[in-house]
Amino acid sequence: MRTALRWIGRALAIALALLIVWQIALLTQVIWWSRFDPASTSFMRLRLDELRARDPEARLRHQWVPYEQISIHLKRAVVAAEDDSFVDHEGFDWEGIERALEKNERKGRAVAGGSTISQQLAKNLFLSPSRSYLRKAQEAVITVMIERLWTKRRILEVYLNVVEWGQGVFGAEAAARRYYGIPASRLGPAEAARLAVMLPDPRRYERSFGPRLAAHAERIRRRMAYSQVP
Repeated sequence: MRTALRWIGRALAIALALLIVWQIALLTQVIWWSRFDPASTSFMRLRLDELRARDPEARLRHQWVPYEQISIHLKRAVVAAEDDSFVDHEGFDWEGIERALEKNERKGRAVAGGSTISQQLAKNLFLSPSRSYLRKAQEAVITVMIERLWTKRRILEVYLNVVEWGQGVFGAEAAARRYYGIPASRLGPAEAARLAVMLPDPRRYERSFGPRLAAHAERIRRRMAYSQVP
């Protein structure tokens, strides 16, 4: 019995040590990306593997552009659509999470997430689309790291450059050129609003942008003027 308990204790100690090492590795990467732009993300690598399973020559559409070269309309539209209190919260919108839980309870299924831009960025950079309590816990830890070490401006800059906007399409520049044939700097209010409402399910909405989504885009366009951005 004592031998078994000793082995269990050692296994737990090793697991804890590995967990600490992993968190330090993540923290190091977060610090590095506070100054240097990510060349790829976990989501990008996953999508590229999926595409290359069908076509070995497949490539992602992605081009990094500085914050100043992204339309102010897109910045406002994304904040209005995804995280209205982005500049005020510290990574988590507790009221938004509560509203999402209430909506999910009414619907009897998960129809709203309540994730902030910071949380979405943490997931995109390091994790996967899978849903589990363990992944959400790790997402929360990374979100705290990002919020403590990055400015809001940097968070939004990286988010707009790495978020998925369609099948193999990542970042504002690739999205603007894919859907409108123009650089991200030239997106107008209507175009920005349409791109913003695609974010919850971009691969689905690039195939089917129906009347309900168009109406939502128009609501976002009207709200954009009140959105605060870094």
